[in-house]
Amino acid sequence: MVTKSLPLAKAINEALRAALESDPKVLLMGEDIGKLGGVFRVTDGLQKDFGESRVMDSPLAESGIVGTAIGLALRGYRPVVEIQFDGFVFPAYDQIVTQLAKMHARSQGKVRLPVVIRIPYGGGIGAVEHHSESPEALFAHVAGLKIVSPSTPSDAYWMLRQAIQSDDPVIFFEPKRRYWDKGELTVPDSGSAAGPSIPGELHKARVAREGTDLTLAAYGPMVKVCLQAAAAAEEEGRSIEVVDLRSVSPIDFDTVQASVEKTGRLVVVHEAPVFFGSGAEIAARITERCFHHLEAPVLRVGGYHAPYPPARLEEEYLPGLDRVLDAVDRSSAY
Repeated sequence: MVTKSLPLAKAINEALRAALESDPKVLLMGEDIGKLGGVFRVTDGLQKDFGESRVMDSPLAESGIVGTAIGLALRGYRPVVEIQFDGFVFPAYDQIVTQLAKMHARSQGKVRLPVVIRIPYGGGIGAVEHHSESPEALFAHVAGLKIVSPSTPSDAYWMLRQAIQSDDPVIFFEPKRRYWDKGELTVPDSGSAAGPSIPGELHKARVAREGTDLTLAAYGPMVKVCLQAAAAAEEEGRSIEVVDLRSVSPIDFDTVQASVEKTGRLVVVHEAPVFFGSGAEIAARITERCFHHLEAPVLRVGGYHAPYPPARLEEEYLPGLDRVLDAVDRSSAY
């Protein structure tokens, strides 16, 4: 095994490279992913090494990208498509929710669609309108789709490998503000005869930090903020547990429940608006499961129920350290 330190974006690149090398049926497709290597350079060098027939630059047509991927999957391929920015996915929404998500059930299990849709999402990069959305709850509401979001380079690599191997469609939300955050990744070396040892199931949450007084649950870009909040709270004598959900659909409620039964308090954090967000489902389920263990209501921290603001105001919109710690204070006050 080889352990190395690399940014999250590079870990995704290496996962795509490994998938292309291991399975000739894996194809990549998206706007500017080939010669340019993607606007964030996540696919840099892949077209050069694997050719234009496997790493394809597509027209600026998201519905066409997803529709073509569905056709390729029906013919036995494993397409991995990139939507260039989160806010551009909506022209493909019909294809995703009425075709991609439904085909397995519509065919009574005879047809599987192993399609991965990669979507850089969230704010924090100073982008213009339609480039900083967090639409995960819209897709999580649709049965038939798997929705995941990594927070570390290791998870980015292994979760993407698992998503590509899945026979069902997976939407892979990549926290673009974390693309350049470094972390350790352990993979088999090139000379190893053994297969890859995947650390954990795709939809299994992980405890990122142990604690006893309160649980913070988050995924994607907010896990780092929650870890920072836990470190700050420790200076005030509070022990905060941080659960990285990793998956938004399905959600590993068992891991969250076990944590809340220990701490008695839960704050759910995500970038997307709190109103009708994924935190609402988590709050409702955990209240049902842990009613007699809770010492305070489940609280939620997220974006405001308003269109994403201009870049100069996004730090006021996005949940940060202060808003998370404020929720910790409010929960602890009960």
